[in-house]
Amino acid sequence: MKVRSPITGEVVKEVEEASFEEIERAFHSARTACQSWGETSVEDRVKSIREIYKTILDDVDDITRVISIDNGKVESEALMADILPTLDLAKYYIEEAPDILSREKRGSPIYYRKTKSFVEYTPMGVVSVISPWNYPFQLSMIPVITALTAGNTVLLKPSEVTPLVGEKIKEIIDKSDIDQNLVHVLQGGKEVGEKLVEINPDKIFFTGSVEVGKTVMKNASENLTPLTLELGGKDPMIIHSDADIERASTAAVYGAFSNSGQTCVSIERVYVHKDVKDVFLEKVVEKTSELKVGHGPDADLGAITKPEQADIIMNHIEEAVEKGATILFGGEREKQYITPTILTDTNHSMKIMQEETFGPTMPVMDYNRIKKAIEYANDTKFGLNASVWTQNTKLANKICSKIETGNIYINDAVKNIGNPELPFGGVKQSGNGCYHGPEGLKTFSNTKSIMINKNKKPELNWFPYTKEKQETLKTAITTFHGDINPLKKIRNLITLIKKT
Repeated sequence: MKVRSPITGEVVKEVEEASFEEIERAFHSARTACQSWGETSVEDRVKSIREIYKTILDDVDDITRVISIDNGKVESEALMADILPTLDLAKYYIEEAPDILSREKRGSPIYYRKTKSFVEYTPMGVVSVISPWNYPFQLSMIPVITALTAGNTVLLKPSEVTPLVGEKIKEIIDKSDIDQNLVHVLQGGKEVGEKLVEINPDKIFFTGSVEVGKTVMKNASENLTPLTLELGGKDPMIIHSDADIERASTAAVYGAFSNSGQTCVSIERVYVHKDVKDVFLEKVVEKTSELKVGHGPDADLGAITKPEQADIIMNHIEEAVEKGATILFGGEREKQYITPTILTDTNHSMKIMQEETFGPTMPVMDYNRIKKAIEYANDTKFGLNASVWTQNTKLANKICSKIETGNIYINDAVKNIGNPELPFGGVKQSGNGCYHGPEGLKTFSNTKSIMINKNKKPELNWFPYTKEKQETLKTAITTFHGDINPLKKIRNLITLIKKT
């Protein structure tokens, strides 16, 4: 695979694609390793995660450099949104995984009164992780670290668009003092991804587009392989009339344009109350005009990673203008650099308000009533992230409950994905399942229910069935589910305790 720099357009390296034979060998190696790794205590697994964590810390500068060269983003973005969240999550699991994955005690009905109930979380086995190019380090390493912590082994396919980051991840694994059979980095494109699904792993974790996610889901269904899909977004920002417009406008500029808009949780639609629309637009235009597009330590927006993605972004802008939108700022392209673009007079007939643009655009619409803003926000096939701006906490919570989304932020934007303690996942066509937080470890675990019975007497449900047993069952139903006198309920409970 030829690696072409988004910054210069030049070929900087060639990376060898994994053969099907190599994938087969990696799978069998991971299958063998997962048997002993899954039996390792969580405390000992955490020691290996700590080794990876230390290796990342020791190599931050070079990881940053590789991400920037391969993806085209500025180095500050690589540090803030690729490396820092990875370290935060690794540290969280190092500290919390033993408690999260410990056996949980559960309750039982009174007629199971001599039974103890528990839930255990056990490893699934071999996990195929297929990761994207927009945050090529974070969105590879976080599922890898989570799957390993839960006791699984991993086959990782980095994006073919950013294979240098994949090579860097392989180097990190090689340098870490861990069993090298636990993680196999397999470079390649569509065929390698298809093979990692077809090979029948115990779990698939895919991050990418809706279209490819549907294909992965269809192919995974052949073996009923469980999978988690983290897909696209068309994330709304609702700005009410009482919002702090200075703060909201600054957040809107960051939320729409960070990583040149190539973020699944980017602000892709802004709905602002008509009473504050003009001042909001004035402020976002002013703040956007101060951003620097290019490469280097002072740049704010880097290159669009894929030329094809730059084509999509420009198509959305041009189609919106053809349908009546007005460009207030930006709308220009130079090779793989696109100026941050603010549009008004937009509507929901436009691609830029319906399809994932995945670029530095901020389309703005106004509204009169909150009910209408909520309708606008929910008028999409996506449901990944959202942002609500108001100083009325009661109103904010009411809006949150009505927005169809997996994640939502009040009076801030985008960085909620960086909280390692919160689950992250989408609804509707933004995917299924979640990761991060305690839920992340359980996403990569099988749930096992355990009951221990210490009763010495015959059980109520055992044969033979008798008239007396039937009456006892009716008493149980009446006692626990009927509307009866409290004294009678107490008498019934005493009778049931004696008979069970």
